Amino acid sequence: MTSSAASTTEAAAHSRVRPGSYCLITPCRDEGQFARRTLESVSKQTRLPALWVIVDDGSTDDTPQILAEYAERLPYVRVVKTKNRGFRHVGAGVMEAFYAGLETISREEWESFEFICKLDLDLDIPSGYFEEIIRRMNAEPRIATCSGSPYFLSKAGTLVSEECGEETSVGMIKFYRRSAWEQIGGFIRELTWDAIDCHICRLHGWYARSWDDPAIRFQHLRPMGSSQKSWWTGRIRHGKGQWYMGTAPLYMLVSGLYRMTRPPYVVGGVGMMWGYLRAMLSGTPRFPDAEVRRFIRRYQYACLLMGKKRATEWLDKQQYDVWARRNAPGRAPETQAGA
Repeated sequence: MTSSAASTTEAAAHSRVRPGSYCLITPCRDEGQFARRTLESVSKQTRLPALWVIVDDGSTDDTPQILAEYAERLPYVRVVKTKNRGFRHVGAGVMEAFYAGLETISREEWESFEFICKLDLDLDIPSGYFEEIIRRMNAEPRIATCSGSPYFLSKAGTLVSEECGEETSVGMIKFYRRSAWEQIGGFIRELTWDAIDCHICRLHGWYARSWDDPAIRFQHLRPMGSSQKSWWTGRIRHGKGQWYMGTAPLYMLVSGLYRMTRPPYVVGGVGMMWGYLRAMLSGTPRFPDAEVRRFIRRYQYACLLMGKKRATEWLDKQQYDVWARRNAPGRAPETQAGA
């Protein structure tokens, strides 16, 4: 396809977009304990989704019955069922289910959405969440993906932050500008898909963001990293994912030491470092794109030298021209990124 033909096709697709419209895609398995709270919180949004595709990835509890009930009540809900593989498969399995849902969306539907969101079925979201997220994205055209911040309920009954960095959107409610999602090639089907996508966004000059603001904080009913088995399993999996992503050993060591000072104390950081080391010693393959791995390590070393906030601002500034060439031709060079 010639560049002029590609531009014409892109312009035609853009003309079909309904401003502010968004689609949710939800992979789930055995979420009967939490599903109603998520379904209710989405149904009470001040800006409702145009479509919500929920993929039942082989549930064996009462999840199918709950989904059928809400599909009858909510006209934008579409339930898709996949074959039961016999177990919850985090990482690649989640992405397989996500794409199974995506494949049910027609091209006409897809091209009408301005935004898309991968949403888990174990969240309690404030009613103005999506309206506020869309407002922030409209205010800053370089934001590719963003989210609020997850909190979980402690044994003492208080809400505790999961302390996710502001330089990334969180995987359980990853909201995207559709055009940006298409530019980066979508999600990979491996562990750390929800970190690699943000690095690729930054490589292409986009912003990835999250905000710990009361208006868009949400409750994660199953704390991140707890896995389907235990905290230990989840942290080992995280370390293995960091190896796959291309994380530098020094950065992994610093991250593991830091995580030892956060719940679950000591064991969480030890599990992460062991997962990374075991993957390295066993020769586990890494993310195949060497350019992306180099970019990630460059960013990580900058974080160690400057701190994440300054390193993110610095790299976002460096990548502005990459974004402008594709998305804002003719704009003057940016002197201060992230303002």
